Amino acid sequence: MTNTAAASQLEIASWVNEAWEQTVQKVLRTSARIGAEFPHASQAGKYVLEAPHWWTAGFWPGLLWLLHEGEANADLPFRQIAEECERKLDQVLDGYDRLDHDIGFMWILTSVINYKLNGGEESRRRALKAANYLMGRFNLKGNFIRAWNPWSEGEDNSGWAIIDCAMNVPLLQWATRETGDPRYSHVAEAHMGTVLNHFIRTDGSVRHIVRFDSLTGDVAEFIGGQGYGPESAWSRGTAWAVYGLTLAAKHTGRQDLLDAAKQVSHFFLSQLPDDSVPVWDFRAPEETKWLRDSSAGACAACGLLLLAELVPSPEASSYRGAGERILKSLYENYGSFGEDEEEGLILHGTSHYPERKNMDVPLIYGDYFFVEGLARLKGGVTIPWE
Repeated sequence: MTNTAAASQLEIASWVNEAWEQTVQKVLRTSARIGAEFPHASQAGKYVLEAPHWWTAGFWPGLLWLLHEGEANADLPFRQIAEECERKLDQVLDGYDRLDHDIGFMWILTSVINYKLNGGEESRRRALKAANYLMGRFNLKGNFIRAWNPWSEGEDNSGWAIIDCAMNVPLLQWATRETGDPRYSHVAEAHMGTVLNHFIRTDGSVRHIVRFDSLTGDVAEFIGGQGYGPESAWSRGTAWAVYGLTLAAKHTGRQDLLDAAKQVSHFFLSQLPDDSVPVWDFRAPEETKWLRDSSAGACAACGLLLLAELVPSPEASSYRGAGERILKSLYENYGSFGEDEEEGLILHGTSHYPERKNMDVPLIYGDYFFVEGLARLKGGVTIPWE
């Protein structure tokens, strides 16, 4: 290693360790109020707590598990809170009716990671039950995992698939590795093949929702969803694809998935502003582009850091450097570490602009991916999705 490279690594380690320590101290304070509940978006400095069935229920305990392992010698309450959250999710898992495609988000970050770290049979059983429910949402004709459930009587969204599910299918890959049953992996690969065929445009931009005819499997239409429109480029959807495709490439070894991950990453990076944190939709009207989505930046950074591990060394430094720049900017320009009245870690997330919900606020999944990114840079911490 050259002197310049060594100095660069020391500089990165310095701010990462500083950010990690500030995160630990802040979460130690906020966890005293939040406890074993399920925060989603921060409003007026306080995280609003959602019901256990809400799709973000895994991110708070997932964040706590990262900090717990990263602070292995510290007497901190993070593990106890995370395990209580996992137990509270039993009512959702056993109740069934509230389950949808976000099963992976919920049980990868609770039961899978608990089992990986501690080997508990109860956590293993929960995760396998969740994997079976997720596999049961697979539409054989269209080769996709169905998104959501009907929101109102008479509504038919049985043919909807969304890019977010690329981050849920790692639960299926884990289930195959754990049981030796290839069916889970078959469904995961079939769904990701549909992502390649119908969600990724030729320029690397990404669709949010594709509606299929649920009986024939034919593509019926493209829907804008949480992006500005059907042909826009919602930044968090792009980030789901960056990370989801990279994870799929790691799990399967498939070159086409790795190539797609690189293609989407190049598009994402080409659209970033000077501070490396994305606007909420890369193709939204200019008058809305003051809205950033820090959560998209944090998620993409994690994907880029993993991508750097999967490509040859001449390419790796560009992806790793991009992930580092995003995370450093989030820490220095978007962090709330000097604001004791704010519970969120990372400011300026955008949850759902079309519905004008939770705009320009901290989001728990943004906080989670920021901490995961730090954990990747710090090393020595188990990453749940892998």
